[in-house]
Amino acid sequence: MEKSNKPIINHISGFLEYLEIERGAANKTQENYARYLNKFLKWLKMTKNESLRPHELTSDHIWQYRVFLARYPISDKNKKTLKKKTQNYYLIALRNLLTFFTDRDIQALPADKIKLAKDKSGQSVRSLTLDQLEKLLLTPDTSHNIGRRDRAILETLFSTGLRIAELVALDRDQIKIKSDTKDLELSITGKGGRTRTIFFSERTVRWLKKYLETRNDDDKALFINYKRRKDSNHFPIRLTVRSIERMVGKYSKLAGLPIRVTPHVLRHTLATDLLSQGADLRTIQEILGHQSVATTQIYTHVTNKRLRDIHRKFHSGKKLKE
Repeated sequence: MEKSNKPIINHISGFLEYLEIERGAANKTQENYARYLNKFLKWLKMTKNESLRPHELTSDHIWQYRVFLARYPISDKNKKTLKKKTQNYYLIALRNLLTFFTDRDIQALPADKIKLAKDKSGQSVRSLTLDQLEKLLLTPDTSHNIGRRDRAILETLFSTGLRIAELVALDRDQIKIKSDTKDLELSITGKGGRTRTIFFSERTVRWLKKYLETRNDDDKALFINYKRRKDSNHFPIRLTVRSIERMVGKYSKLAGLPIRVTPHVLRHTLATDLLSQGADLRTIQEILGHQSVATTQIYTHVTNKRLRDIHRKFHSGKKLKE
């Protein structure tokens, strides 16, 4: 590996290009990484280390940066410090920058030298029980078109495990439903430009059919806003990410659920349900479109519980004399 004469600051644009070209990162992902790394650049300037080159970055610098993040106020008005989870976003961005240096044969600190802050705020994965999920799905008033649309969205989120941006991007002509169609599968291009197959259950297909029967427009979007926007002559219009987040939150409140439900909670619920029924992590990885099985391992608490229950039920140790 070679030592770079350029300061770390001058490598950021090359790193963002690397994310786009070699990692296939979406524009939003690149924007997030740029924002997270700006915090690191701010720290470098504040500590008069803006000329620091990749090979000069040490474990001590990383520790000082972690202390900076741990004490950083949320805003000028709010003196509360960043949550552990938020601190980790900044550390992950820096860790990926170090991975970029390694891929480019630039001498630098190994990425695994950056340890993430331990988040003890609670369970990292929130999901619904089947009873809670049922309450949520039955909440929309399906006697009118908006209710049927919302029921179809909720059913689709749980059946497919789609990320919300992937759901919003669906077009009507992708959904090929005939009179004899039961379940349905569809190939999509998701996060990072990765293609995967998603699956619509029989009940989801039924609700999609009921929803699409209410459509008398030629808009290509699968899920639309029936209400005309004041600043737009186009009607109807594709639902936005924020609209669906608000809709899911509204129904979770109406259903009286004890946790705040988001589209991502329904994605977690699908993974948790499949694992509890015996699916393995590799299968869940493919269904959710995770690039690495390491990401899917957040669900191992489900697998561990299932294995524990099997062990309790079938282990012969309790039959032996003591």
